[in-house]
Formats: sequence, C-alpha cells, structure tokens
Amino acid sequence: MAKKKAPKDGGGGGGGDAKAAKTPSKRAGKPNAKPKEDTVLTGTPGEGGDVVDFGFERTEALTGRRLKAEKSSKAKSKSGGFEAMDLLPDVFRAIKRKGYRIPTPIQRKAIPVALSGADVVAMARTGSGKTAAFLIPVLHKLRAHSLKAGARAIVLSPTRELALQTFKFAQELSKFTDLRCVCIVGGDSMEAQFEDLATNPDLYVATPGRLLHHVEEIDGLTIRSVQHVVLDEADRLLEMGFSDQLRDIMRQVSDVRQTLLFSATMPSQLAEFVRVGLRDPQVIRLDAEMKISDDLRLSFVVTRADEKIPMLLYILREVIPDKQQTVVFTATRHHVELLMAVLEEEGVKCSAVYGSMDMAARKINIGKFRARKSEVLVVTDVAARGIDIPLLDNVVNFDFPPRPKLFVHRVGRVARAGRSGVAHSILTKEEMGFLVDLHLFLGRSLVAASTTPPDNREEARALCEDADREQRSVVGGAPPTSLDLVQDRVRDIFQSKVEMDGMRKACDNAYKLYQRTRGSAGNESVARGAEL
Repeated sequence: MAKKKAPKDGGGGGGGDAKAAKTPSKRAGKPNAKPKEDTVLTGTPGEGGDVVDFGFERTEALTGRRLKAEKSSKAKSKSGGFEAMDLLPDVFRAIKRKGYRIPTPIQRKAIPVALSGADVVAMARTGSGKTAAFLIPVLHKLRAHSLKAGARAIVLSPTRELALQTFKFAQELSKFTDLRCVCIVGGDSMEAQFEDLATNPDLYVATPGRLLHHVEEIDGLTIRSVQHVVLDEADRLLEMGFSDQLRDIMRQVSDVRQTLLFSATMPSQLAEFVRVGLRDPQVIRLDAEMKISDDLRLSFVVTRADEKIPMLLYILREVIPDKQQTVVFTATRHHVELLMAVLEEEGVKCSAVYGSMDMAARKINIGKFRARKSEVLVVTDVAARGIDIPLLDNVVNFDFPPRPKLFVHRVGRVARAGRSGVAHSILTKEEMGFLVDLHLFLGRSLVAASTTPPDNREEARALCEDADREQRSVVGGAPPTSLDLVQDRVRDIFQSKVEMDGMRKACDNAYKLYQRTRGSAGNESVARGAEL
C-alpha cells in the first residue's frame, strides 16, 4: 500500500477560540469591584496548598441582579443536573439539544471526576449512559479545534458497530464546536480514512487494530500528542484479544495523559491492566451490574425443543403489542438464518446481525431496524454488547444465556431512560439449571407457575404484576392448545421448503457444538431446576 503524506493542518480553527472567549462569568457584577464601605468581610486565611480558600462570608444583603445571580448559582449547584457541572457552553448546548435534563447515576459520578483530570475506572452495565459519561468531559477538555496539536483524544472500542455509534454521538455533542472527529474502523475504505486523517482531527474514535495500522502506514502520523485515552467496554477489548494492541497504543500516546476506562466487569486480566496502565485511578462502581432495571418485566416459559420456533411466533404475534420492536437472541448464526427464513415466510418484517456477516449487510440491517422498517432484529451475542438500539421495547432469549452476566447484558437493551420493557425467555428443561443460577445471581426468588392456568388474560396480567411487585419470577409452560395452530403452520413451512430442512440440520449440528462449549450450571442449580 502506498504511504500517504503526513496530514496537513486544517483551517477554520479560529472560531473555537472565539467561542471559548465568550464563556459567561459565574459571578454577577464586575470581578474587580471593591466592596462597599458598609460591607463586612469575615474569615481566616487557609493554610498550605496551591489554592487558598479564605472563607470570606458576605454579610450585606444582596439586591437586584446580584441577588438573582446568587440565587441562580445556588439553584444550579443544588440541582445535581448538567448545569451544576460548569461545562463548556457549546457542549452544554448540545446536551440540551439532545433532550438530556438529568444525568444518569454513572454520568453524575464519573463526569465530575473526569473533569478534575483524574484517571477513572468506571463499572456500569449496558444502557447506563456511559458513552456520554466519557464523551462529555473529553469534549469539554478539548474545547476547540487545534491547528498545531494534532489528535488530542482517542476513544477505543472493541467492535466496529460500537465505534460507529460512539462517533455519531460525539458528532452530536460537538455540533456547536469546531472540534473535528473521525472514525477509524475496519471494513471501511482506507483511502477515505486517509483523507479524514488529513483534516487534522482532534478526536479519534477507533478500533485498536485499524488505528495502529494507520499509524504504521502513514508517514508522520503520530499519536504522541494524545492526552486523553478512553477504553470503552474494556473487558470486551481484552476478551477479543486486543491486549497487545492496547499496550502498544498506551506506549505511543503522551506520558502526561488522562485515561478513562469503562467496563461492565472487572476480570483479573483487566485488573492487571489497570494496575500497570493507569495512575492512581478513581474507581466508580455502580452495583447495577448485578441488577436489572426496576422497569423491566421478566417472562420465563419452558417448552420442548421442537416447540421453540412456534413459541417464538406465538410471543411475537399474541404477547408483544403491535408496532413494538423486539431483539431476538440466538446461540449461533445458523439459528439467525433459520429464524429469519421462518419469520419472513410468516410475513414478519425482520433484520439480522451476526459476527461473520458482511459489514455492508450488517450496517444495512441495523439501519433498517433503527428506522423502524423492521419490527424484529435477530442476533447472536456479538450484538449483546456494542449495538445500541434506543427506545427498544422487548428482548426475547430464544436460546437462554448460560451465564447470568450475559443475561444482564442482553436485557440491558430495554427498560432504559425511564421506559418500561419486557424480557421474554424460552427455555427447555435442560436449561433450567441456568435459570436457577441467574436468580441466585440476581438475588431474586423463583417459583413454578400454578398447575391451574388463569381463566383469562386479565387474571394472568394481575398475577404477573403481583410477581413483579414482589421481585419474584414465575416460570411455567405455554397455555394449553395455544401452540397447536402455530406448530402446524411451522411444520407446513418446513415440508414445503426443501432448503429449510437443510438449514434446520445445520442448526442442530451447530447447537451440539454450542452445548459443548457453553459450560454447565451448578450442580445444586441443576437439582433445583429439575424440581421446578
């Protein structure tokens, strides 16, 4: 590949300095004004340190504009909102434009620490608002485009999809600044990325492999000027084998840097990375990793393996309301392809995403679902973390996750930002041990449904609401005869479509391999599951 010349300085940076100069003063009145003669100032000097707070107290009564400004300042500091964070006005304006009013818990805890300049290790579950928690302080610190400095911040993501989403969000939050952001990921044109890098961007959103490839290929391209490094979903970065690349990147950036590390979990490998790569980090841990949203309702139904597809169709048609969107999680890509074929045959508008899918097709399918042109998105766990679907209503676990934390990541897609949602799970008898493991992890009770089914839907809904209120899960079977017609229809589809039978056999073989690699539930959980 031909090596490209070093990126040239971009133009148009003066506007950012002008904007920064317009930052409004926090105090009312003239900063150098002397106190009136009848003003009494009391207090004693502080001791030691570079910053001295003399503790002066004003005893005169304020009036007019000064009183209004004082009240406004106190209201902001007590609000706990973004107003109290003293953000760059252009960034704050973009936050308001996005419709954000109250920070999420991770934003409320992480943003002030990041603004102080300290290294941060933040642990929060999917859907907690962590992307804004690192982008807001980074953009605040970058302030305006620099003609000379080059890239000053890098956000590293484990997947192309997550990087693209983060890049889009960064563009929205920097909309009213002159900061320049680029996205450097695999699957996109190298030449187009060369051109992006030539604009002298301030922020890179990248996957580690492609970023290092550019640094090696482009003469003069360096990341030595980078002073802010963000590792998004750091546990996932290490799981995917990026450990060596991350260490290489950390060696090449500025020695005087701030590192913000966001992760859902803290495995031992990541703990060692934190110990070596970060400087006295502030650890922010929300216990939400072991919890699910209070606004999320759970549904568990046990069925035979040959009834899982009819049960999925029953849930999509009879249980989930019209116009609501659903993500269906499966074990393998073969299951994704089979379910797609069945759902399309049944007239369900659906899209699909799995690991080995062509990048262009993946982008198109996610775009269709985001634009609400499809009602169902069928995915493998490659999309459990990284693909952010806002305002999602339902999740269906077609294949039940073998690890509790994977369940939490999957259902973290729904019931966000004050919205309610439902997570439906289809299980076979062999998976009951995993269900017990999950409830031990969540600290939630699990009981079997009554052998006497409810008389009507209203009674069933009341039973579900009682269980949710008491933080209790009820597991049962499908209503009697409810699957008969659906199962007949699925049988007809497989008999009329010769290729479908081959797809089903491929699924069976892939599932056997999946079962051998997924691990097993605890012995006590298996025994308890058998009782249920």
